[in-house]
Amino acid sequence: MLNLGILISGGGSNMESILKSIKQKKIPINPAVVISNNPDAKGLIRAQKLGVKTEVIENKDFKDRLEYDKKIISTLENYGVTPKNGLVCLAGFMRIISPEFVKKYKNRIINIHPALLPSFQGLHAQKQAIDYGSKYSGCTVHFVDSGVDTGPIILQAIVKIKKGDTEKTLSKRILKEEHRIYPKAVKLFAEKKIKISGRKTIIS
Repeated sequence: MLNLGILISGGGSNMESILKSIKQKKIPINPAVVISNNPDAKGLIRAQKLGVKTEVIENKDFKDRLEYDKKIISTLENYGVTPKNGLVCLAGFMRIISPEFVKKYKNRIINIHPALLPSFQGLHAQKQAIDYGSKYSGCTVHFVDSGVDTGPIILQAIVKIKKGDTEKTLSKRILKEEHRIYPKAVKLFAEKKIKISGRKTIIS
């Protein structure tokens, strides 16, 4: 069985939706560890309540991004989340991971973004969509590559932007869809139903 490592920085609601699906036997994967760069992340408590081991690795203790990522990698491997037998999920992890990390875990790191990629990459995607005058937004689960929100797309969900929406109200509705499609994407990966062909993913 695959081993899952989840990286968080905050509340970890997407992490929780994945872990609950695993606990309900909906996803055939072992939740090995949750790692946070923030010792005060509420997601750590959520993970512990669900019986998952946690680690805190603060980035302030390292001189650069690569040195920090090497520590993350060694911790993942200690829990069996390896490039051969692991999946890494980013769930509100507020750091850009190094190209070396991406290369080592090629096509084994996935992320969720609160927009319909390739539109509105980066931070405050919901506000970007509102400011642009988009009629629809949503969320995207994608593989992580060396760019920012540029990897092959796995799943997307559409959310209509309503008149008078704010970043907060739109974010809340998008988050509901995130909680729905992120566990679904993890399940597809665990069941080996995703193949990558160039920029495209083929789901069987």
